[in-house]
Amino acid sequence: MEDTLLVINCGSSSLKAALFDTSFNKLASALAERLGKEDAFASMPSPSMDIPLQSGCNHRDALRAVVTAFRDQGLLTAAPVAIGHRVVHGGETFRQAALITDDVLQAIEDCASLAPLHNPVNLTGIEATRDLFPEVPQVAVFDTAFHQTLPKHAYLYALPYRFYQDWGVRRYGFHGTSHQFMANETARLLEKAPDQISVISAHLGNGCSITAIRDGVSVDTSMGLTPLEGLVMGTRSGDIDPGLFDFLKGKGINAEEVHRILNNDSGLLGLSGKTNDMRSLSEQAEDGHEPSALAIEVFCFRLARYIGAMMASLTQLDALVFTGGIGENSALVREKTLGHLRLTGFSLDPSSNRQHGKHTGGRIDQADSRFRVMVIPTNEELVIAREALDASHP
Repeated sequence: MEDTLLVINCGSSSLKAALFDTSFNKLASALAERLGKEDAFASMPSPSMDIPLQSGCNHRDALRAVVTAFRDQGLLTAAPVAIGHRVVHGGETFRQAALITDDVLQAIEDCASLAPLHNPVNLTGIEATRDLFPEVPQVAVFDTAFHQTLPKHAYLYALPYRFYQDWGVRRYGFHGTSHQFMANETARLLEKAPDQISVISAHLGNGCSITAIRDGVSVDTSMGLTPLEGLVMGTRSGDIDPGLFDFLKGKGINAEEVHRILNNDSGLLGLSGKTNDMRSLSEQAEDGHEPSALAIEVFCFRLARYIGAMMASLTQLDALVFTGGIGENSALVREKTLGHLRLTGFSLDPSSNRQHGKHTGGRIDQADSRFRVMVIPTNEELVIAREALDASHP
């Protein structure tokens, strides 16, 4: 099969790959997890098959194995016409996707201090695919790029201004490809021009963020200098009092350990003491496990507060949109969250909410709701595929 687009998303210990045709139909996908460990594994969902990986294999090995699997299935009979890479942090350097050159690689590396767990491994994926396909144009698509339209009053911290001038300390925002897709897809569903749509987009998964989008561009978002700021997440705390570092230092816990706890042992996992999976938490809460029920309550209340906060950046609201694994699939979270926002005029239709808007064009609000409420499945891979083709073949 010719004229394909390859999308690569390297995480700290995982690799996701997807193959599209140039009409943006998804042809295949693959996922490799636990990379660097003895039990590393990879698979394709359709056709359902395991992809052999050696014990302890790295991202380069996994990428070669995935590409080989695509070839063996007859899905990649020639080199792709373009390859798109998710890159987490582009700092202030990148306001849009960039055709990868040596200068672009250096700029991505320069941003690595802002995303030390992500940018280095993103670079590894880029270098590996350049080795496999040296003649194919490759494009970096940045999580932060969509948020480069934030006004200064929304992205500056109330810190000494030299921190921003000298070190780039500011709010950058993440999940940009997902929020961009939400804006465009909401505009399509509501039959509005993309530059005339204003939405609040709530991306809720293991990582969670919320964005105010006015006239098609990001004007406020919950994540900040790093993906730790903002909402309660699967294992991340979201907003905390910075004084916690000094308090815990007095308890014998150093800053490095506090940072690890806030990123890996907090959020839904920390509150429940059980799991970071919302489905499991909901089941345990139903069975009477109070910490699980409390974790859900904290998650929803924090989300409701941020929805209210995002309204400060908008002059109109066409829709509140839920997406991501939790946002798309948890009727309970949507119900509890909007239960805190009755004063703002949100009103859910219970039946449509339970069905996740599948039979109502994504709508889950009641007729008397002041604002539309929608559920829209995200498609970040599609955004990256489109950006890759556009940037490589202008």
